[in-house]
Amino acid sequence: MSGGTRVLVLNAGSSSVKYQLIDMLDGTRAAAGLVERIGERGGRLAHTPPDGGRREVLADFPDHTAALSSMAAQLELDGMGLDSPELAAVGHRVVHGGQRFTEPTLVTDEVLDHIRLLIPVAPLHNPANIAGIEVARRLRPDLPQVAVFDTAFHATLPEPAARYAIDRRTADAYRVRRYGFHGTSHQYVSRETARLLGRDPAEVNVIVLHLGNGASASAVAGGVCVETSMGLTPLEGLVMGTRSGDADPGLVFHLHRVGGLTIDEIDDLLNRRSGLLGLCGDNDMREVLRRSEEGDEEARLAFDAYVHRLRKYIGAYYAVLGRVDAIVFTAGVGENAAPVREAACAGLQALGIELDPELNEVRSGEARVVSRAYSRVTVAVVPTDEELEIARQSFALVRGA
Repeated sequence: MSGGTRVLVLNAGSSSVKYQLIDMLDGTRAAAGLVERIGERGGRLAHTPPDGGRREVLADFPDHTAALSSMAAQLELDGMGLDSPELAAVGHRVVHGGQRFTEPTLVTDEVLDHIRLLIPVAPLHNPANIAGIEVARRLRPDLPQVAVFDTAFHATLPEPAARYAIDRRTADAYRVRRYGFHGTSHQYVSRETARLLGRDPAEVNVIVLHLGNGASASAVAGGVCVETSMGLTPLEGLVMGTRSGDADPGLVFHLHRVGGLTIDEIDDLLNRRSGLLGLCGDNDMREVLRRSEEGDEEARLAFDAYVHRLRKYIGAYYAVLGRVDAIVFTAGVGENAAPVREAACAGLQALGIELDPELNEVRSGEARVVSRAYSRVTVAVVPTDEELEIARQSFALVRGA
């Protein structure tokens, strides 16, 4: 097995591949990049080399093989190609691991076959994740390939939290249960929050709010996830950029029977034309805030609905945990949108949540506390780093740690 100390992290989507080469000695990025518009005209690869500059390749990438081959060529220019002895493993983000994959897993033919079996419950994500794994295996067949699953951190959900109240035989036959997503982010952020507090993760109860275009919440008790907002699919839970989050299941029947919409049209509506976008026509929180501040009523409604759902989950997860040591905001909106944090925490003083307005307004890329010194519950902002978490888990697996 390679004695290298670097891990290449791949996040393969249907039309894009994000990658980072991470040195596990100190967690630094040796290189990073993004390939866009795979399978379309006008593709682009943006690469950040070790010196912090930037290189671009404008070309058509007909498939993931072409995309990853171009990535490999850029790494080769930096003296860090896929044949480098410094490379210890390739870590792959895989969205859905079902109930079988609850830990980082070395990829074999059998493992790939089981990931394929999960495509019906993750049709938008798992096929692309599989494509990235297959190409990486062909490019470097002797190198350990590790799958790290978005669902794995949530595999500890107690059965009452994981089960939907439908016929058990039907649920079991079609793998219907709550799996949760964004698991690598929730795991990383909950652990980093404990570090910020100077405490052992096993001693800390945390509500993690991962707020990006996709958004999810989790309740983490002593380092173990006991509840999360996404379910069978990433559609359940919070109001998101284009996803509805929680909705009456009867909505589907109503739109089909009364509105005449097909199942595919309803799927598209709830996943791609709902959330902030559906309420006000913008899925970017920065635009929603700008329009709201200018008096736009649709934008104000979208913001209020977003925050209302967020506050409901904070209260619900407080009840689930019983004791909350910290509420932590992360991801693009959570880390950067001070008005969202302010509105989410407003009026929760009775729960021991006291946001400090001045600290909340400070912009920083560092983990930080934004609550008052006397707040019983710490409110924090902790930047997420899913790639580093994938690299850590992959490296630990291949090193047997």
